[in-house]
Amino acid sequence: MRLVLALPALLLSSALAFASGAPTPVSPAGDAGKPRQTETKPAERLPTRALGVAEHFVMPSGNIGCTYIPEGGTDVYQPPDGGPELSCDRIEPKYLRAILGRSGKATVLSDVGDQGCCSADRTIAYGDVWRGGPFTCYSERTGLTCERNDGHSFLLSRAHVRAD
Repeated sequence: MRLVLALPALLLSSALAFASGAPTPVSPAGDAGKPRQTETKPAERLPTRALGVAEHFVMPSGNIGCTYIPEGGTDVYQPPDGGPELSCDRIEPKYLRAILGRSGKATVLSDVGDQGCCSADRTIAYGDVWRGGPFTCYSERTGLTCERNDGHSFLLSRAHVRAD
């Protein structure tokens, strides 16, 4: 008698589950040999940006030293406009910094809070030329002239400072 009552209840619950869209259980034998398909989304990756390496050089006198930051910056410094950027510090007769960025005129800062000039492994001898990105610097006994490929430049020496 219990079997007679249990069978209609089982059929009724199966019918309700099917009507509600619930998944029907599959026996292990039912999906043997069939690969399971799982829907996976590729992992979202944030774009990575290759960071550059700063380059440092000094004049033979040790009075002027420069730092070149390539486009995109480095792991410790990113120029405000994204770079590239060339900055050169002069120690004597008064400490100052000349900066050429991606665009616009060169600027000269006379109140430099992070004075740290002038040591580097690379010395640009008088008469030599340094190039990096859009910048070219000319080392001469009379000073250092650096220009960007659009003509904006600066000159640093003990006697003169010019930025345009």
